[in-house]
Amino acid sequence: MKFTLKPYQEDAVVAALGNLERARLLFHRDGEESSFSLTAPTGAGKTVMAAAAIEALFFGNADLEFDPDPGAVVIWFSDDPNLNEQTRMRLLEASDKLTHTHLVTIEPPFDRMRLEPRKVYFLNTQKLSKKSRLVRGHVEDENQLRMDFAAAPDLQGRTIWETIGNTINDGDLTLYLILDEAHRGFNASTSGERPTIVRQLITGVGQQPPIPVVWGISATIERFQEAMKAADATSDRRALPAVNVDPALVQESGLVKDTVALHIPNEAGNFDSVLVRLAARKLKESTERWARYAETQGLAEAVKPLLVLQTPNTPDPDDIGLALDTIFDEFPELGADQIRHVLGDHQTQRFGAFQVPWIEPQLVEDRTHVRILVAKDAISTGWDCPRAEVLVSFRRAQDNTHITQLLGRMVRSPLARRIQGDEVLNSVECILPFFDRTTAGKVVKYLTGQLPEMPGTTGKKVLLDGRTLVPNPEVPESVWEVWDGLPTESLPQRGARPTKRLVALAHALSADGIRPGSLKEVESELHSVLEAYATRFSKHLDEAIKEVWAVEVQEIVGRVGKNGLTYREFVERADDRAIRTGFEVAKKAFGADIAQSYVNYLAGDDADDDESLREAFVRAAALATVKEARAKIDEDATKITAEWFAEHRVAIKGLSDERRQAYEEIRAMAVDPQTTSLSRPRTRLEDYMVVDEDEQVSVAPLARLHLMSDENGDFPLSSLNEWERRVVVAELARPGAVGWYRNPPRQAIDSLGIAYRDSVGNWRSMHPDFIFFHEVRGSIMASIIDPHGHHLDDADVKLKALASFSLQHGGAFHRIEALSSVNGQMKTLDMKTDSVREAVINGGQPATGIYSSKLAFDYDG
Repeated sequence: MKFTLKPYQEDAVVAALGNLERARLLFHRDGEESSFSLTAPTGAGKTVMAAAAIEALFFGNADLEFDPDPGAVVIWFSDDPNLNEQTRMRLLEASDKLTHTHLVTIEPPFDRMRLEPRKVYFLNTQKLSKKSRLVRGHVEDENQLRMDFAAAPDLQGRTIWETIGNTINDGDLTLYLILDEAHRGFNASTSGERPTIVRQLITGVGQQPPIPVVWGISATIERFQEAMKAADATSDRRALPAVNVDPALVQESGLVKDTVALHIPNEAGNFDSVLVRLAARKLKESTERWARYAETQGLAEAVKPLLVLQTPNTPDPDDIGLALDTIFDEFPELGADQIRHVLGDHQTQRFGAFQVPWIEPQLVEDRTHVRILVAKDAISTGWDCPRAEVLVSFRRAQDNTHITQLLGRMVRSPLARRIQGDEVLNSVECILPFFDRTTAGKVVKYLTGQLPEMPGTTGKKVLLDGRTLVPNPEVPESVWEVWDGLPTESLPQRGARPTKRLVALAHALSADGIRPGSLKEVESELHSVLEAYATRFSKHLDEAIKEVWAVEVQEIVGRVGKNGLTYREFVERADDRAIRTGFEVAKKAFGADIAQSYVNYLAGDDADDDESLREAFVRAAALATVKEARAKIDEDATKITAEWFAEHRVAIKGLSDERRQAYEEIRAMAVDPQTTSLSRPRTRLEDYMVVDEDEQVSVAPLARLHLMSDENGDFPLSSLNEWERRVVVAELARPGAVGWYRNPPRQAIDSLGIAYRDSVGNWRSMHPDFIFFHEVRGSIMASIIDPHGHHLDDADVKLKALASFSLQHGGAFHRIEALSSVNGQMKTLDMKTDSVREAVINGGQPATGIYSSKLAFDYDG
């Protein structure tokens, strides 16, 4: 893969490959069909995950210990040819092994006996309809077939259905069907042939056999799962375990934007031109901000944000023309040649005075000269355009569900990473002239996952009156200096080897000019370490070398005319191929770079001598199997990595965001959480409106001394509940209060994070609600104050995480306290007290009991 998979993506790929391997076995051994689903929220990288799985299916993956299926054939199916073409392009972009020859778009005429292995064939619903040339001639009457050929010389002699059937019936092949946006293919309310076609494809019809393996991919998979049950009610298709991606992990990854800003009229009336002007201003501001960011970060090209004009189902061309006039009045630097449309009529359209050409939806992202896109429904499902940052929708309020679906296509981060410390560049603007405040409240609750009947993406900030905050001039620099030294923890990634992590760090330090020649330095250091442990564990090594050289063989002999078999076991000396296979263990243990360089080190001047080189490969492979040596090597690699991170901390902080992100990913390639320091936020978006339980909107209360503020020094308390606001008031009333910070609930360089394991052992990150700064005995000191309901499901594990963090990093803080409400009274646990920490970490008592015990005291706020 060209992309490094996020940990949640790798986990999903491993689970999917396990299902695919099991499905292949079920089909070829037992003749049993199967299906499973991959559910992931919009922006999770479903196509990237599928690309990794397909690549492994075709070519294997040593890191994931997955062997290829030499007979694998994949059909990628959707109901939209544009979506298929976008997917094909994304697969090429993501994989370094899948080429154009592996990715075939089926077009008529397509007369093949069977589909070929190691190829992905793209099909869509229209190509399987009765009018399609791919299925014409599929009749029982041969005379009629000959007549059809006479009338249409380009008619196929073999239909696509027959080709698929022959592929399924070939014992050397395994046909895998991937249903993209799987929930759409089974929509029972949809008129026409689509449900019938999808079901025919899956279950077979007449002589057509069912597809052996079906993999459904969607953000909302329930309909697919229900339809699979209904479609296969008469068969024995087995449902394999579903693969589910946690939306919270996607949000933490930075692949999707953190904030959605909604702009809706405060009162009834015709405000569409006013809000269109606002949209143009937002586009201009975003353009300028991205240009400044590219300049400060040394990027070769700035992101060119896109404005989407979504029309009603029956748009008035003059209304669209008026909107375009308004946009150009506000943003005259744009040109008429920068407008395109994706409406159903693929011809040039007239909108007022503008002649606007059509563009294929999947091309919009890369055609960066396009800055305004007129759209209706074409981009509501499957479209991928991360640079789409401003939406103006002329749809009415009753279409709020459709708006949120479209927003799902606009929340991807343009650089596939969070812009650290800058919430403005991590946001999308949604202008809704024909919505009212009541509907807006529903949209907010949908997007934040608060409506049970319409679960949205959790962890996203949605703003009704969003304003940009910057560092507060009322907060003294001494507070920021304390901030710079506060510790935070990164989440570890699964399965990273210490030597591989050290090599990655060496590559990065060398590439950035921070430590030139560091890779050679690492190789030399680890070669010495390997040799030292080879000597220390020489007895184990000698035995391991014998094991590598010896290939045990069992001979089974049967004689004609005699009953029974005779067995003979003997040992053959390993050949080059067997030795190379053993060397794969060394590559996994030490990383490919170190393993190969160690072989070269061992061979020395005799590297051209086959026998010397062979012995070097054997010694490296054998050392990798000595557990004691591997453990010690891992310890030394971890130690060197920690020393280098500490030594070059300041230099790394001075790099661009992109390069710093690379180091954070290397830091996270550990089996345990890693400690780093916070970075300062640059901008922040907060809502100056609040939505209550009845979906009513009102003005948010304000507070002073927040580290980020508006031009008046205020911070809105819109994201705080009643008792969190009480905490803010109480802490700011204490003597010496000089600042405070509402900690963002996400993994970012400007958010204090604490790593912990959840109830099933997965690594998670908690983010305490508040950091307060007070002057204590002449010095500025920080305090963590974390209100968290003790009745919540995660209360116990988060309380233990805070206690463990205090045990390790308590010296950096004046106070670390957990708060909860018990019988109407706020109770506090002082995590800097030994007895409290001991009770929380090792006492075995739930949070409810600890807060009710004598260890807790009344909060004096």
